[in-house]
Parts: sequence; C-alpha cells; structure tokens
Amino acid sequence: MGKLSYVMKRAAKMNYRAMFETANMLHQKTGKSRLWLMADMVQCAIKYNAGYIDYKIAEMYRLNDAQRRTQITRGMSNNIVARMNDKRFWHFFDNKNEFNQLFADQVRRGWLNLSTADEKQFAEFLKGRGDIICKPIDGSSGQGIFACTPDAYDDPHALYEKLKAANIGIIEDKIIQHEAISKLCPTSVNTIRVATLLGDKKQGIVYASIRIGNGKVMDNVDCGGMAAPINLETGVISGVGANKAGEVYEFHPMTGTRIPGTQIPYWQEVKEMCLSAMQVVPQVRFVAWDVAITPDGPVFIEGNSFPSHAIPQFAAHYPDGIGILPRFEEFIDL
Repeated sequence: MGKLSYVMKRAAKMNYRAMFETANMLHQKTGKSRLWLMADMVQCAIKYNAGYIDYKIAEMYRLNDAQRRTQITRGMSNNIVARMNDKRFWHFFDNKNEFNQLFADQVRRGWLNLSTADEKQFAEFLKGRGDIICKPIDGSSGQGIFACTPDAYDDPHALYEKLKAANIGIIEDKIIQHEAISKLCPTSVNTIRVATLLGDKKQGIVYASIRIGNGKVMDNVDCGGMAAPINLETGVISGVGANKAGEVYEFHPMTGTRIPGTQIPYWQEVKEMCLSAMQVVPQVRFVAWDVAITPDGPVFIEGNSFPSHAIPQFAAHYPDGIGILPRFEEFIDL
C-alpha cells in the first residue's frame, strides 16, 4: 500500500477524539501547545505513516526529522508484514490449535482443542490437572484469556458450557515460570518476545524484549504491562521497563526487583529455539515469538504473524532518539 493511500485510509478511520486526548496529555507533559502537537501529529502521519499512538510512544515530539525516520511506525510495520508474510500461511500462527500442533516440541505442555472436543473428552482432560489457561481460538493482545483452577472441575458440564459461551477455543496447562523471571512480577507469566526475520540480506533475530506484568494475569502491554529490551548476545535485560502510558520503571513497582541487569535464564536455548522455528513456515518470514522460561527451559506461548510494533519502539529504550528501524535495514531494504 502506498504512503498516500495508507494515510487517507487511516484518516478515514482515525479516532479524532483519542487523538485530541493524546495531544492534551502531551500538552500537560511537555508544555507544547495543543495546536502545535496536533499539527505535528498530522505531519508525522504524512511523512512517516505514524499514528497518534506511535507519536506518543516514540515521543516523536522531541525528535528531529533524522531521528523520526528511524522509528518503526504503524505504517512501516504494516508494510514489512505485507512484504514478508504470505497471508495464506498466517493460519499456522493465528489459530492457536494449529500452532500448538505444529510446534508441539517447543510448546511442551498439555492442551486440548475445545473447538472440536466433546464434553466427555473435556472431562477426561481435566482429571488430575492443576490450573488451566483458557484462550479464544484467534484472540490477540491477551484479550479474552483467563485461568481456571481445580475447584471449578467438580462440575465439568457447567465449566464446559461456560467456556463454550466465552468462545474459548483452546485450554492449556498453566506454565510454571523460572524463579528468576517470577521475581520480576509473580502475578503473570512474563514472556520473552523474540522477533525473527528471514530477510533478503540476512536471517536471524532482529530484537528481543521481555514483557512484564504489573498485577494482572497478563503481561501484555495492552493490558497494563511493560516491556524492556534484552541484549541479544548476553540475554541480560539492558533497559528500564516502559509502558504505553509513558511510565518508566528501573525497579518493578510491585516487587521492587531491579529490571535492568536481570539475566534471562536459558538464553542460548531461547535463541536456538526461535532460530530453528523460523524455518518451519518460511512463507511467514517475520515472526514475533512469545517464549516463557520454565525451570526446565524455554517453551513457546505463541507466534505472531502480525507482530505489535509498539514493543520495540518505546522512547525510554532509545535515549539518543535513534529507533529500531536501522536494525531492520540490516535484514531487508526499506
């Protein structure tokens, strides 16, 4: 999609109230006039395919043109996905049952396809189980996911009906995460986001981040969680936690654990697992893998054929204003 057509399509669908609220919030934060901020948002939309959320997260109001050109905006991210990922093969990632089946060796936990299982199969699956995680078949951003504990298993029929009514398509054993990761935030499974790219110039990992919860079951940044970058060589968290509200945390507000400097256990295994998996569906060349770290090693949560571009562009992780786009340019021409 060309830049002009993309901008026009976004303009037609734009939530102008939210855009104004963003300008008002940034006015209070920076002291810049609302009119200037609104005009600058429009300019960034035209020149860089940036939405108002991009503008806020990357703090584009403080960047010059050269710095702005290094940000992975929504329009740029959409373009990369469109070029790299054949939509006919997205279903291997978008359908959680298909993903678990294809990557069974990396998922390594019990699960049941609730879309096809009858009540008898469901009741049999529950026997002797601990907590289970219930997911919509094709949900995203952690929406619609919840946990069930064994005290709900006494009436399998009622639970089966409840899950069906909630459009749950897959149930899985709850992951027990490594102690070092749990120390950051014990209420959620804090997952590692590893983005791989089968590029024309080279293949490999573009970036890696850890997503950390903040009191909720989900670690997702759309559910109030935060993200922090990981050094690709060492597996050490190399920056502060940052969230979509623009808040920055050196120490986790719930646990007091220092975020930068934390070593991700089994880091080499994490990289090897993702680098191997990126070859399984070569028609989907840009994938963001969500990895949990258990006491026994890394396991896949899911793979994303349309990765969120918010996670790798929080301004707090680029103090010099140079964003992540140059890393993508090492793999593909933009």
